[in-house]
Parts: sequence; C-alpha cells; structure tokens
Amino acid sequence: MGQIIISVGREFGSGGRVIAEALAKKFEIPIYDRHLILEIAERTGLAPEEIEKYNENPKHRLFSRSVRGYSNSIEDNIAEMQFKFIEDKAASGESFVVVGRCSETKLRKYAGLVSLFILGDAGEKVKRVMDVYELSEEKARDLIDKKDRKRKRYHNYHCSGHWGDSRLYDLSINSSRLGIERTVDMLEKYIRARMSK
Repeated sequence: MGQIIISVGREFGSGGRVIAEALAKKFEIPIYDRHLILEIAERTGLAPEEIEKYNENPKHRLFSRSVRGYSNSIEDNIAEMQFKFIEDKAASGESFVVVGRCSETKLRKYAGLVSLFILGDAGEKVKRVMDVYELSEEKARDLIDKKDRKRKRYHNYHCSGHWGDSRLYDLSINSSRLGIERTVDMLEKYIRARMSK
C-alpha cells in the first residue's frame, strides 16, 4: 500500500471526529487530532491546556502583528507548528488520518491525500450534541454555532478557499443520511477504490 493521508474536515456535531477515528482503525493508521496538542506541548514545554486554549483559533487581530513574516500571535504560532507537524509526517511518507488543521489545503501536493468534509442535518447535529455534552437544545444550538463560526474563521484565515466549500474536498458527505457506521463503510469503500488506482 502506498501512502494514504485521510483529511477530515467537519461541522460540529456531524460525527466527523468519530468517523475519522473509525477510518484510522479500519486502515490501521495513526490519527492526528488532539494528539497534535500533546506532541506540540512536548516540543515546546507548554502545558497541553495552554495549547488547547488557542487550538484552531484565528488570531486576535487587535492584539497581534507580524514583522518580517514572524507573528507575535500565539494562535498563529500554534497553527504554524501544527501545519509543520502534519507536513513533516506527510513528507516522511507516513500514512495517517488528520482532523481539521486546514489539512485538505496544506497537504494538497501529496498524491495519497483523500480529503473529506463531513456535514449533517441541523436537527441531527443538535440531538448528537445534546446527547454527547448533556446540554439543552438551546445550549446545543449555541455551541454548534459558536464552534462552526470559530472553525470557519480559522480555516478562512489560513487558507485561500472557504471552509466547507465542496470544491476543496474530494468528497463532502452528510452523515445524517446513512448514520455514522454506514457513512464510515461508504467512505472506506471510496478510499480503498482511490488506493487501488
């Protein structure tokens, strides 16, 4: 098997992370998501909680500036460390799954990249977030809106394409239609078909 890099972008509440984890198991390859935070914490000596606070956040324009390509924004610096981490992994020939981190754009030059975007019906996402986080319907809706706005700002700040735009991905799929397990099965078939080319 040649190198395979599965990039998973996702709407909050769509089950994107669960799908990414299931695909990593199916293909017996590592997944980089929260694991990136631990790796960067080890490299920098920062506490994982400190990195988590700035993870996938766009920089605060009012309090940051760049001089000769160097930013004083911790958000920018953590994002760049994550981009470098996944780029180094890809350049080494490793196969892996990566969740978010603009990976569909940052790793576009690798022939083994399969980029996916997982979305879902609003009602299904709300139900899922209510169950997983034990929230009221109103709080679940608010959390979905907040998380997706943050992901969109982060992505659109670091990439020229727009977050969720189907033209950026090999495949965009609504996980509400088939449910999580059958969506994973369908994506596995697609990825195996791509690998056999």
